[in-house]
Amino acid sequence: MKPKNISNKDIIGEQVSPEEEKLFISLRAATWREFAGQATVKENIRIAITAAKKRKEPVEHILLYGPPGLGKTTLAHIIGREMGVNVRVTSGPAIERAGDLAAILTNLAPGDILFIDEIHRLNKVVEETLYPAMEDFALDIVIGKGPSARTLRLDLPRFTIIGATTRVGLLSSPMRDRFGVVHRLSFYCPKELESIITRAAEKLHITIDPKAKIELARRSRGTPRIALRLLKRARDVAQVEGDGAITPTILDRSLAMLEIDEAGLDASDRRLITTLIDSFGGGPVGIETIAAALSEDIGTVEEVLEPYLMQIGFIKRSPRGRVATKHAYTHLGKSYPNR
Repeated sequence: MKPKNISNKDIIGEQVSPEEEKLFISLRAATWREFAGQATVKENIRIAITAAKKRKEPVEHILLYGPPGLGKTTLAHIIGREMGVNVRVTSGPAIERAGDLAAILTNLAPGDILFIDEIHRLNKVVEETLYPAMEDFALDIVIGKGPSARTLRLDLPRFTIIGATTRVGLLSSPMRDRFGVVHRLSFYCPKELESIITRAAEKLHITIDPKAKIELARRSRGTPRIALRLLKRARDVAQVEGDGAITPTILDRSLAMLEIDEAGLDASDRRLITTLIDSFGGGPVGIETIAAALSEDIGTVEEVLEPYLMQIGFIKRSPRGRVATKHAYTHLGKSYPNR
């Protein structure tokens, strides 16, 4: 039985309700000290910020990529605070026309940061309009049509674009080349997630048993966003079925309600590897076939389900398609075939 109005996609995917968004904003790290994990990325960005401050220039354009929920938006806000500038937030699908982009850019103050989430989803016209803005801090606007059309160039204040994407391969080469700082965010280790859970529990005034905290970190798929969501679900169960404290028993109860097993896999993950093994003999099988068999879109399989399953070695990619590993067979209690 699952709690009402909660789906597995809400836990592991990118769907975020207004209530959850408020939670993440309130628990979001505000300083480098509070931001756990991603040590290499943090150090490189801190150096870029320090150098930009010494030159009294905006920080270079930054591209952050990696699976959802690892802190790309949080990093953008920390960079803004460190630079002492405003951060304007938008997304690729929200900028439908070049005019929308022009309206945003012309309202930026010198040094401001424009954070574009899902930047790989910018349409071609908007992307090409962004090129001179990023390189020359100028905006080319076409006035009129036909033979009488002319181009007007507007000077823009020097600003910084921070782009975030889960699918860097979908960005065109000209777009990628315009970012001076490019970093991939990796999954977090359990110790880093424990630090995040501890800080979040303090902010939410939750008492959590040390053993429960370790187990929660272990089952959070290496993703802070998931750790925070599971923490909140466990708090709900603790308040309804306990005395408000998250004990190992309460945590087990809340994770069982969400069908999350000891490896951090939920029903969608298990369905993927079960389908791969039972329907296709463990593979290899193409991504389109897997998505069709699961009745999921290819993006969900590639961006939400696959990354963690590959991280823990349950599936692997081959030139002929996806293959279930021996670990996946063992986890499901199935015999690994002699290949």
